[in-house]
Amino acid sequence: MVTASATFSGPQYYNDCLGPVWFDSFAADLVQRLPERPADNVLEIACGTGLVTRRLRERLKPSVRLVATDLSKAMLDYARAKLEACRNIEWREADALKLPFENGEFGAVVCGFGMMFMPDRQAALKEARRVLTEAGILLFNVWDRIEENPHALANAKVLEAMFPGDPEMKFRTPYDMGDPGLLRQLLAGAGFHATRIETKRIAIAGADPRSIATGQIRGTPRATLIEQRGFQLEAVIDKVTDGLTITGGDPYSGQAQAVIVQAMAI
Repeated sequence: MVTASATFSGPQYYNDCLGPVWFDSFAADLVQRLPERPADNVLEIACGTGLVTRRLRERLKPSVRLVATDLSKAMLDYARAKLEACRNIEWREADALKLPFENGEFGAVVCGFGMMFMPDRQAALKEARRVLTEAGILLFNVWDRIEENPHALANAKVLEAMFPGDPEMKFRTPYDMGDPGLLRQLLAGAGFHATRIETKRIAIAGADPRSIATGQIRGTPRATLIEQRGFQLEAVIDKVTDGLTITGGDPYSGQAQAVIVQAMAI
């Protein structure tokens, strides 16, 4: 997963197909939970196409330093170009497990839908703690259970049928980090006190199921993995579209649910 993520080249599909359906709404919800005046430096981990980045820059005072990082150069380049008009954003290609920053350099660390993809989640949280000041803020969201996200469950069923027993094609993995007990355990082990953990549900209405399917396949590192296995992406997208239509109709209606975590460095 790390290698695929680092070479991933489908940011526009991710941004254009999935952003308007749910990611932008979750980004707005996440950022509004950050105090308007945190310490001088704010770090974003796994910034992706810049959906959270843009809202952070809008919320923070111009004097607050904002550093946006991602492991994927393709994602980072896309976000930088998309937000070219936004001033006061530093862009850095960086591995969240080996952040190129000093101890205690930031007053807040923010991550939108990235923590569940870390190959070592505990290590990623420890690294976030390392670069935070004492009493610094950690704010991130992850997907809730796949059963609470019918769009993902429909996708998972298709991929599991097409690639039985293939661990790299296990679409359920990003949906296994939303348990509050697990999150509190991970946070405590990394030097955090969880101040708030809650769920956030958004309604999806009037969406194009094929556009969602395209984003889920072409907009994720699985596009490369599927092609490596000799399958045509459009054939897979056809099957996912059918699954989404059965689940939520055409236009697609349903829900997406995430877990939002607010924690303090101790």
